[in-house]
Amino acid sequence: MTTTAENDLVGRGNREGASLFREWFSELDQGAKEGQAAAYVFVMGSFNEILKSFDLPVVFPEINSLQTAVRRVAHEYLEEAEDHGYSPDICGYVKADIGTQLRGGEHPMGQIPKPSIAVLTNACNTYLKWAEAWERMYEMPVVTLDIPGNRSANNASAPGSVDFQNDVRYVEAQIRELIAVCEKVTGKKFDIDKLREVMGNVNSLSSSWQKLLDLNKHRPSVFNALTDGTIYLGVANGLRGDARAASYFSDLVEEMEYKVANDIGTMNEEDWRLCFVGVPCYPIFRRFNEMFSEWKGTFVHSTYLWFASGGSNLGYQYDLANPIASLAEGNLISVRDAMDSMFHHDQVVEKMMDGFGIDGIVYHPIKSCRTVSTGLADGRRALAERTGIPSLFIESDMMDQRVVSEAQMKNRADAFFEGLIARRNQQLISQ
Repeated sequence: MTTTAENDLVGRGNREGASLFREWFSELDQGAKEGQAAAYVFVMGSFNEILKSFDLPVVFPEINSLQTAVRRVAHEYLEEAEDHGYSPDICGYVKADIGTQLRGGEHPMGQIPKPSIAVLTNACNTYLKWAEAWERMYEMPVVTLDIPGNRSANNASAPGSVDFQNDVRYVEAQIRELIAVCEKVTGKKFDIDKLREVMGNVNSLSSSWQKLLDLNKHRPSVFNALTDGTIYLGVANGLRGDARAASYFSDLVEEMEYKVANDIGTMNEEDWRLCFVGVPCYPIFRRFNEMFSEWKGTFVHSTYLWFASGGSNLGYQYDLANPIASLAEGNLISVRDAMDSMFHHDQVVEKMMDGFGIDGIVYHPIKSCRTVSTGLADGRRALAERTGIPSLFIESDMMDQRVVSEAQMKNRADAFFEGLIARRNQQLISQ
């Protein structure tokens, strides 16, 4: 018999997360209808902290695009962009966003406001060309922050090194340039106390995000990193720096701690604990997960929850006494970590497996994103040699349903689980 506490707590994160997500889009829709412009940013280094200190509404075109796929209308936006001259081979996120712009901001979640400024990092090479498209369309300023990546195998530019401190100063100088542009765009003077308030909210979110990931080490797992995790990511990015997000993630940790204490899993039965590498298959988002849940498999961790979380996975805490320098350090660490989680995914996945009891790894290379997908096959082979963990390599796309073959993917997933079962049975016999 379920208790009142269980009824109130279990599932609260998904309900409230979906509500906050809709609320965020509603605010953007209202702003667009009132002629209010916004800042366009990306998940890997959004610098939401600076933008929110100027009260700029923030738009994440990556999130807008994936929402068209989840709602099964992405093909309309992709085809419109292709008719406009964009190649079928380039990023589906870009094309869906271009389709949105060509429609005057029309989107399934509401109208998307036009940009008054775009802010990006070099974490993804597509960001640079994408922002250039907005620059041509709207003739607005684009601020690119160059975040130095790790430059050696032995991590010589790690925190504490001379190179790292030089890199922090380099990023800090760029942040000060961003502040000057924001002052010009908004007509407002920079308020460092407002920045501290926003960064304090981010500190709370990041602390909770790190705890959330660790709680999924519990068996049974308390959330699905693919489906539930995507809801959490939406709130973490869209409302980063907002007091509502800080409160939401604090409540979410409370819910997951309750589930751990009472052995309440995300599934009734959990036979297989999986790690997901790549970007989800949004055109058949729920059905993709069902291919694994039907075999009592659940995703307990995902590289996506690292590189698309704005660095929250690290739990980094800003020094509010020295906010701009600390913001530079935090973004240097987090964006660098995001890049490493894409480019050195075999090392990241091996680190992620610690304590999670991973039975198998699902690699999902996608047509639309070479940044995420390049090298996955080699990384998979290297990780298998070091760990012996079985894996599935299943190709489709994050946006374009024209290259998603559900039947073929289902056959591959079924064969993967049959192999896992045979492997487990063999291990039992050998014992």
